[in-house]
Order: sequence, then structure tokens, then C-alpha cells
Amino acid sequence: MQIVRGIEEFKRAREALDGSVGFVPTMGALHHGHLSLIKSSKKENDYTVVSIFVNPMQFLPGEDFDAYPRREEADCRICEIAGVDILFLPESSSIYKKDEVKLKAPGYLGYILEGSRRPGHFDGVLQIVMKLFGLVRPSRAYFGKKDAQQLALIRKMVDDFFLPVEIVAEETVREDDGLALSSRNVYLSTEERKRALSISRALKSASRLIMAGELESEKIKKRMYEIMKDIDIEYIQIVDRDFRPLRKVAIRNTIILVAARVGKTRLIDNLWV
Repeated sequence: MQIVRGIEEFKRAREALDGSVGFVPTMGALHHGHLSLIKSSKKENDYTVVSIFVNPMQFLPGEDFDAYPRREEADCRICEIAGVDILFLPESSSIYKKDEVKLKAPGYLGYILEGSRRPGHFDGVLQIVMKLFGLVRPSRAYFGKKDAQQLALIRKMVDDFFLPVEIVAEETVREDDGLALSSRNVYLSTEERKRALSISRALKSASRLIMAGELESEKIKKRMYEIMKDIDIEYIQIVDRDFRPLRKVAIRNTIILVAARVGKTRLIDNLWV
């Protein structure tokens, strides 16, 4: 595995790859969710590139940029064992330039739900993903379905800018107890983790209701709020794949989205129906 930090060094390493390239962009603190993306990339491409970059542009003032878990040594070892071909570890000073051209998230999708609570967040996400796509020039790029709104925006960016990359969405990976894997889970105390499990319980309850024939969004949301009553719920929303609110669940065209705080830790999760 090549570990590359400089932009020019990375360009040279990329030029040496003759074949399809799968790309897994991450912010590090790698877990089994990231490994599932790497596994899919290795299966479907000749080469796999992983980037680790804690992107300052997508953190708002007061968020956890400085405290975000960084485990470079462990992450390097994980990537080596997983068979990654190139691990890209750029510095912020080499990625961002003064007074550079900036991308802006679209007016609707970029400013509802996560965007309304974190204004400017998706601008930063799209900026870094576009830069990384330009450097890596991947055949396919791999993202988890847990960040559903981010996934939708990246797909839209690829479509709007005619980028020659296939976006591959992978299922959310969960702990044995049902908690969706996230690098931020390390912030949770033992007691907070127990309370956080109400998120996955609520989503499972929603799934059971739908399977039993209940399609009314408000009734499903009411039951979810009851299950999650002991944590600080930011939103529970039921939308179609274009993120338009639904009065009734539409099978194979619905996402149930949840955001909540448990202690100081903000968690998101969802169910694709």
C-alpha cells in the first residue's frame, strides 16, 4: 500500500494506475462501515483509493472539528490489512487555496433537514468531494446510505456537472445491538449508548408498522416519537427519494430520517423503504 500526503505525489501515484479505480473518501476513525465500502470497491475495481481528511469546511463554528476522532496509525494499519492500493492523507493547506472558486449546495436539498440545522455544511461537503474527485478521477465512488441527504447531494452534483463517476450506495452497517456505526459513537458514555438504541428501535418499529400495512406518515412518526421520548429529537421526517415530505409511505420510494442528540453527541440514522 502506498501512503501519499502531497498533491503532486498523489498525482504521480494515480497516473500509474492502469485500470478501474474505486474511491472511498473518509474522515478517518475507520470502522466496519468503512471496511464494507472498501470491500465493495476491491471487488468491483482494479484498484482502490482511500482518502482520510477531516474537512474543516464542513464543520460549523462550535462543532466538533478539533475533537473529531483522529487515529491515523490505526487507520493506516486497517487500510493495509484491507488491501487498499493508495491511502491519501492530504493536509488542509494543500487542499484549500485563498479566494478559491466555491460550490454551493442547491436551494432546496441543501437547506432542509441537515442543511437547515447546519447551514453551509453541505457547501463544504460538496467542495471537498469535488476536489477529491478531480484528483482521484475514480471509476466508482462509495458512500454509505446512513448519510442519505449527503448521498443525494453528491449524486446531484455528479449529475449536474456531468462527472464521469458512478456513485455506489452501500447499506448502513450496524453494531450487534442495532446502533448505526459512526465515528462519533466513541463520544457516547455507557448510559448514553443505551439511550441511543431507541433510534434503531424506532426505525425497526416503523418497519414493522409498514409491513403490517400502516402507511400514514403521521401515525408512523407518532410511534417513533414515543419510542425515542428519552432523547433529544431534532427531527423525524418521512420523505421520498427526492426528499419531498410524504403523507403516505410509498414502497421503494421512501426514506425515514432521524436526527437526535444523546448527551452532547449528535446522531443520524434512517430507514430506506
